[in-house]
Amino acid sequence: MTSIARAAFDSLPYPTVIVVGGGFGGLEVVQRLNGKPFKVLLIDKQNHHCFQPLLYQVATASLSADSIAHPFRRTIAPMDNVVFRMASVTGIDPAGKHVHTDRGSFGYDILVLATGSTTNFFGNAAIEAEAMQLKSIAQALDIRSDFLQDFEAALYSDDEAAQRKQLNFVIVGGGPTGVELAGAMAEIRKTILKHEYREVLSERMQIHLIDSGDRVLKSFHPENSARAKRYLEEMGVHIRLGARVMSFDGERIALNDGSTMDTNTLMWAAGVKGSSVKGLGAALDERSQRFKVDAFNRVEGQRDIYAVGDIALMTTDTAWPTGHPQVAPAAIQQGQHLVKNLLFAKAGEEMKPFTYFDKGSMATIGRFKAVVEVRSLRFGGLIAWLGWIFVHVMSLVSFRNRIMVLMNWAWKFMSWKNTIRLIIRPYVRRTHP
Repeated sequence: MTSIARAAFDSLPYPTVIVVGGGFGGLEVVQRLNGKPFKVLLIDKQNHHCFQPLLYQVATASLSADSIAHPFRRTIAPMDNVVFRMASVTGIDPAGKHVHTDRGSFGYDILVLATGSTTNFFGNAAIEAEAMQLKSIAQALDIRSDFLQDFEAALYSDDEAAQRKQLNFVIVGGGPTGVELAGAMAEIRKTILKHEYREVLSERMQIHLIDSGDRVLKSFHPENSARAKRYLEEMGVHIRLGARVMSFDGERIALNDGSTMDTNTLMWAAGVKGSSVKGLGAALDERSQRFKVDAFNRVEGQRDIYAVGDIALMTTDTAWPTGHPQVAPAAIQQGQHLVKNLLFAKAGEEMKPFTYFDKGSMATIGRFKAVVEVRSLRFGGLIAWLGWIFVHVMSLVSFRNRIMVLMNWAWKFMSWKNTIRLIIRPYVRRTHP
């Protein structure tokens, strides 16, 4: 921003709204405040919005990173009342109404926290240090490099046991991320490994999906859970339910029943927790690491601080007494509603309580294999797969991203190959004594 543009922004006679986090909820707030009587500052530690539902496709070499990411500055460039700062928030000072970052402090009149969620290892620091995660583009690229490097390394191993260990992939967590990741890896074994790494017996690559619950996709109806499990097993995925991974040292996992499994790669998708910031401890729910909010998304005990999306724990909605699901539609709807309430408040009108409208759930397992449920309607197969494609393409931020994703998927569909199989930034595992 030039000094002239900054002076023009600073001179706007409006209250300052700081939005921390440019995920689905935060970006919705920013876009809805465009042209409204507020000065808006978006702060994020990244310079781009990431479409997280498709991260697993970057991790499994179906999509390039830039096809699911969009620069914040391109989004806000036409918005005269919005600016962006790339910074990491280190704390909040509610009394002084300041947001502290690694690049200085910023004053606000209204603060909106949309910091999202992070991986939950449930206090197991050893697994956290060794396991791979899937919450950012950088982590997705690490997974992509890791399994491609494993394929290459397997060619140099003459020992069958060592080769099997190299090609043993363990995914912990049977939710949508784990199920979609397992399905994508199974397709890679069937296509890429079998036809392009002919010196390796493809059956030596094994995908294990482990979950402590009694079924995969536990948030779905049992009918769709069973359907997803059947799809995965037909693709050769080994599913182990009612089991917990207790430890992982980079070479072997140990389960709660005493059994072990040799593997170099453990991908953790077993849960999330709020990505909280310091300074609002009294409103923080320790178990979920989410900020407790009222029916207007206002943080408990605060007057001008709000939270939306994964970081917000709202228990006033009678249909969701334990809080709304940590999914994109909830974040988007909360962002939309919050902007309406901010405008109501500015006009001297009463705010209206938020009510979440559940649009349904969907997950894809592989080609022509997906599950969808909308209220009482539940189905799978080709129609569900096409519906999944349509919803995800239309949800992408920009037209360019939609075209890139559609082109990549079209080529993959016709060629049966994951197109972005490039080891650009090799993944380096931790060394063990």
